[in-house]
Amino acid sequence: MELRHLRYFVAVADERHFGRAADLMHVTQSTLSAQVQALEREVGGRLFSRTSRRVELTEAGEQLLPEARRALAQADRALQAARWSVRGETGAVRIGFSGVAALQGVLSEDLRGFRRARPRVGLSLTELPPAAQVQGVRDGSLDIGYCPDLGLADTDGLRVVRRALTPMSVAVRSDHELASRASVTTADVRAHDLIVFASREEDETVLARLWPGPVEDRSGVRLVGSTLGVLALAAAGEGVALVPTATERITLPGLVYRPLRDAPAGPDLLVLGRHDETSGAVRAYLDTVPRPS
Repeated sequence: MELRHLRYFVAVADERHFGRAADLMHVTQSTLSAQVQALEREVGGRLFSRTSRRVELTEAGEQLLPEARRALAQADRALQAARWSVRGETGAVRIGFSGVAALQGVLSEDLRGFRRARPRVGLSLTELPPAAQVQGVRDGSLDIGYCPDLGLADTDGLRVVRRALTPMSVAVRSDHELASRASVTTADVRAHDLIVFASREEDETVLARLWPGPVEDRSGVRLVGSTLGVLALAAAGEGVALVPTATERITLPGLVYRPLRDAPAGPDLLVLGRHDETSGAVRAYLDTVPRPS
């Protein structure tokens, strides 16, 4: 049995006339009659009782009609669902993010823009360090990643959008000598122990990116794997924390922020995806991510 057989059958049942049903289906009457006869052969009996003036359903036809309507409606729903999926209008997008993406407002801006365009798509969020996001996008446990470019070395083959720059500030304990200043310089910061967020504590490339200079000039540096960990250590007086300026939205007891007058260029905020993405929803999300002007 083919769907077209059911569509022709329902058309005749609705019109009770082969000629009008043929016009409705945009086929010749002989073609429509042949298709109905093929369905009758498969059923094993007559579906219509034909007279010179009218066509009536047989008992078998009466039994088939509601089931045929349901089958056609389900087929139409399935086709529509597939079309929505191809166009990225349904499905789900799993997003990993670093705290800075939320604090800068970039993540929420992108989510709102996508939600307006694709209201049927499900969105799930998981906060993860950058290295875990790269691995998740690569192994398929994540679809999208939002993370600062902290010297990530494993993005080959991934789709990478440089979404925004990340200005940097310092965070210090309120009784630290730098807290009394309106702003500080990189030379001021270098005179103290430094606390920096890193995706892995052994990853020295993050400091080389954020704090250029010879390795011997970077003694007293502590790499920490979470934003709150960095801030907690700074609030405890363990050193001066180099943080994204957006982090100033987080308040901790005893912690203050000061701008860097000559701040080094902060890392780019990256949006990660897969080049060979097959999900229409994920492709649509990546296509709606704004690019820096």
